[in-house]
Amino acid sequence: MADESSQKSHAIFIPYPLQGHVIPSVNLAIKLASKGFTITFINTHAVHHQTAKAHPDIGSDIFAKVRESGLDIRYATVSDGLPVEFDRSLNHDQFMASLLHEFSAHVDEVVSRIVGSGEKVHCLIADTFFVWPSKIAKKFGLLYVSYWTEPALVFTLYYHLDLLRENGHFGQQECREDTIKYIPGVEAVEPRDMMSYLQDTDTTSVCHQIIFNAFQDAKNADFVLCNTVQDLELGTISALHAKVPFYAIGPIFPPGFTKSNVATSLWSESDCSQWLDKKPHGSVLYASFGSYAHVKKSELIEIAKGLALSKVSFLWVLRPDIVSSDDTDPLPVGFKEEVKDRSMIIPWCCQNAVLAHPATGGFLTHCGWNSILESTWCGVPLLCFPLLTDQFTNRKLVVDDWKMGINLSNKRPITKEEVSDNVNCLMSWKSGDEYRVKVKEVRKSLENALAPNGSSGTILDLFIKQLKAKCQIKPISQ
Repeated sequence: MADESSQKSHAIFIPYPLQGHVIPSVNLAIKLASKGFTITFINTHAVHHQTAKAHPDIGSDIFAKVRESGLDIRYATVSDGLPVEFDRSLNHDQFMASLLHEFSAHVDEVVSRIVGSGEKVHCLIADTFFVWPSKIAKKFGLLYVSYWTEPALVFTLYYHLDLLRENGHFGQQECREDTIKYIPGVEAVEPRDMMSYLQDTDTTSVCHQIIFNAFQDAKNADFVLCNTVQDLELGTISALHAKVPFYAIGPIFPPGFTKSNVATSLWSESDCSQWLDKKPHGSVLYASFGSYAHVKKSELIEIAKGLALSKVSFLWVLRPDIVSSDDTDPLPVGFKEEVKDRSMIIPWCCQNAVLAHPATGGFLTHCGWNSILESTWCGVPLLCFPLLTDQFTNRKLVVDDWKMGINLSNKRPITKEEVSDNVNCLMSWKSGDEYRVKVKEVRKSLENALAPNGSSGTILDLFIKQLKAKCQIKPISQ
C-alpha cells in the first residue's frame, strides 16, 4: 500500500449558500489546504453566478489564485434546485424549502461523481444547517465533519431544543418568559436572547423544519468544528464536550485579513479608502446590516433620521435589497442631501478593510457572527441592532457578557432620538471609552487563540490528527 502512506486527506467541502456562511467556509478551506489537505469546494450555481457578476475577472474558479500559491483546492458548482436567476432574497421561504427538499439529490450526484472518478475522498465537511450530510457521508463511506459558523452558545441552544420544549420555553402557544437556567454550561439566558426561531410561536415554518432536522443529523457528526474561541465560551464548550466532539478553532480569517485572494462577496465592492483617509482617527461610524437579513422600512427611516441628528460622520452600507428587492431607494426624501458632507452611502464594501481603517471608531451592526469577530479583531466597539436568527443571541454575548458594545435601542419601535443618543454614546471619546477598552480585552483572547501554541491552532492540529487516525491515513514523510 505504498500510495496510502503518502496520501493527503481529501475533503469535499460544502458551505451553506449564504454569504455569511460561504466566507468562513472559504477561510477554513484555505486553512486546511495550508495544512496539507486536498479540498474540493462546492458552491451552488447561484452563489457562483452572483459572485462572478460582482467580480467579473474570476471566471469559473474562485480559487485559481490560491492554487497558484501551491494549495490544492479544486472547485465545482452544483444546483440548489432553483433556477440561477430566481430571486432568493425576495422568495426566502421557497429558497429554504429547496435547500430542505431538493438540494441533497444534487449534492448526492456530485459527490457520487467525485468518488466514482477513482479519487480517494476521506471526509465530507458541510455546514451544520444542512439536513443531509451524515446520510450522504455514510452512503459514500466518508467521515462527516460538521462546520458551525456561529458561536457555541447558539449551537448548544439548538442542540438542547428538547430541554427547552420540556421546560415550556419553546414550542408552546404560551411560552414561559422567566430566565432559562438549565442548559448545560450556560449560566443563564433570557428568552428574548434566544435565536429568533426559538422565540416564534409558530414552529411549523420551513426554517424550523431545517433546524429540527439539521440538529438531528448533526448528532451523527464525527467532528464539529466551530468558528469560536475556546477561552471566550469555555463553560459552554466544556459542557458540549460531554455530548459532541466539538472543536473551537476560530476566529478563521483570510490569510491577509483585509485582502482575500478568493472572491466571496456577492456584490461589487466600493472603495472607501480615500474618503476614510480624510477623516480623523476613530471619528467614523461604520454601519452595515450584513448580506442577508432585511430591515423594516419604518426602522430604516428612524435609523437614517437618527444618524442625521447625531452629527457623527458615517459610512453606511445599504444593500440594494435591504428593505426588499422591490424597494431600491428606501431612504427618507432629502436625507442624502442633508448628510452629504459627513457621509458615504454605498451598496457594498470590503468590510475588513473598513473596520481595519484607523478612521473607523464604531460599528452599527446586525450582530452577524462574522461581523462581531472582524470588529473585535480590529478593536472597534459595536452598536447592536439584531434582526434575525442568531443575531439576538450574539448581541447578548457582545453587550451583556463581554460588554464591548451597546444596544442601538432598548425598545421597539426604535426612535430617531434614541438612535442619535446611542450613536453619540458609542462614538464620544468619554462615554465610548469603556467599550473600546473592553473590545481590546476580547481581541486579546482572539490573538492568544491564534498565536503559536494558542488554543485554536492546537485544537485544529488535534482535529487533523484524530481525523487521520479515523481514516487511517499515515503522515506524509517530509
